[in-house]
Amino acid sequence: MIKFLPIVIFIALVGFLYKGLALNPAEVPSPFIGKLAPEVRGPILNAESEFNSADMAGQVWILNVFASWCRECVYEHPLFIELAKAEKVPIIGLNYKDKSEDATAWLNRFGNPYSNIVEDQQGGVGLDWGVYAVPETFIIDKKGVVRHKVIGPISGESMQQEIMPLLITLLEQDS
Repeated sequence: MIKFLPIVIFIALVGFLYKGLALNPAEVPSPFIGKLAPEVRGPILNAESEFNSADMAGQVWILNVFASWCRECVYEHPLFIELAKAEKVPIIGLNYKDKSEDATAWLNRFGNPYSNIVEDQQGGVGLDWGVYAVPETFIIDKKGVVRHKVIGPISGESMQQEIMPLLITLLEQDS
């Protein structure tokens, strides 16, 4: 029996690797789904004031982690511009590990869909939220619970089929 142990271990490893290759890295679950959102607190881009996510209590809102150096952020940005025009939910931007002047220039070029933009130049807020890739987007309900997370750029299809229906459901729920 012992002489077959290496073969059994090898087969088990191949099985785990095969299963891992079938997973979508953009669907890594967040440990925050279904739990209270971590605090977002920090200076607001180009303002003398500070943002505090406690002020969002009672509202459905979106936290979008972006940076001017993020090529993929450009792909989803027009979707946030359109969503902001609809004025359904506030979109809070988290300027992740980026210089203020670079973020400002980027927003001047592509438009600003954000109700507020929190500076996170050191990455501490992103670390609290478990951010490891930019862009990342979180949807938070009226009770401050994280309901959805997207890693990578949001597509038009996912905006229409996943995010908008979820936002509508959350907006219709009582506090």
